[in-house]
Amino acid sequence: MSNFILSCCSTADLSAEHFAARDIKYICFHFEVDGKNMPDDLGQSVPFKEFYQMMRDGAMTKTSQVGVGEYEDFFEGFLKEGLDILHVALSSGISGTFNSAVLAAQDLRERYPGRKIYIVDSLAASAGFGLLMDKLADLRDSGMGIDELREWAEANKLKCNHWFFTTDLTYLIRGGRVSKAAGMIGQLLNICPLLNVDYCGKLIAREKHRGKKKVIHAIVKKMKELAEDGTDYSGKCFISQSDCYEDARAVADEIEKAFPKLNGKVEIFNIGTTIGSHTGPGTVALFFWGAERVD
Repeated sequence: MSNFILSCCSTADLSAEHFAARDIKYICFHFEVDGKNMPDDLGQSVPFKEFYQMMRDGAMTKTSQVGVGEYEDFFEGFLKEGLDILHVALSSGISGTFNSAVLAAQDLRERYPGRKIYIVDSLAASAGFGLLMDKLADLRDSGMGIDELREWAEANKLKCNHWFFTTDLTYLIRGGRVSKAAGMIGQLLNICPLLNVDYCGKLIAREKHRGKKKVIHAIVKKMKELAEDGTDYSGKCFISQSDCYEDARAVADEIEKAFPKLNGKVEIFNIGTTIGSHTGPGTVALFFWGAERVD
């Protein structure tokens, strides 16, 4: 058993069962639906299907990051047990939670000078963040210590590729990522944008495709182009989806055909309530290890 804990934010969008099986601790973001505040607790407070139906029905959603005080309380429980901490935070390109974790760690180091508290900016989101955490758990379980593990995370996090598409532009328009005029035209033409997370950890629109079939082909093509060892890729592949499981399954089926050496089947998770508040229903995201993000 290691003398440190590996932790992250609930926005890594793995299931509670997966977090428990991999011994990854997590702290919950918060979200609001029509003014009611709830924890982003992996669908326990509000089941995912119910949450996305509320969005379809017009409910207004808001999110808030983990505060400094919450991080201090979360970390201190482990420090009191004599454990060091490696915490990986949601991308600073999306949220300010990384800075909150850094401030909490600074304060706690003064009170626990004998303990190591490392904070890593994942530059990742949703199950791409989860894929990074899963790999770190593999390395920890193979015997890697906390210092080497932190170094590995910093050196390799940009090799975690994120590509996603949405079949409903409503929420990208609402969040200002697509203008109202462009969004209206896009909806009329059945445009499905293909986006990714760039080297700064920000969401960037890359391509436009007309129709679901074409965008599914395009996202699989991206993995063929960028995955480590091409179609001989032997790592894990995660997908997250927001109440559009059939679309996610269609992508997974194509991936499993194209990449016969995958490490197990494609694992499909739910996009949680924090990320989902911004993407809305109808989003499929694909994550794999490959070429380092450089733009």
